[in-house]
Amino acid sequence: MTTNNSSNLARDAVSSTQKASDDIMTSAGKALEATREHANNALDKAESRVRELRGSVDPMVEMLASKAQKMARQSLDLASEAKERAEKSLRHAADATTRYVSEQPMRSIVVAVTIGAALALLISSSRQRNRNRY
Repeated sequence: MTTNNSSNLARDAVSSTQKASDDIMTSAGKALEATREHANNALDKAESRVRELRGSVDPMVEMLASKAQKMARQSLDLASEAKERAEKSLRHAADATTRYVSEQPMRSIVVAVTIGAALALLISSSRQRNRNRY
């Protein structure tokens, strides 16, 4: 009877251990599945947020690029207009000078000689000062 009791006790212990082991495995599987589901949900939320952020950043980048291109075009237009104004002003000055020289040749020669002499005097004076420094 003692052997019988020992056998029964051993079977009961094995059975209880097996049931506990099965329960632990089932709980671990459920915990693993819940963790996996939670991780997938977190990844889905993160992916959704990244898409949302990308959706808001892409239009902003497009807008900034568009504004930069517009400003570059405006700058080129302004530079082109300034060039045209300078050319027109230069042509006007050249025409006025040509007209003055053709209408007043002697006076033009006197003005040119005077300006040339003044420039020669300035250059000579500047060179003389540079020689005295060294």
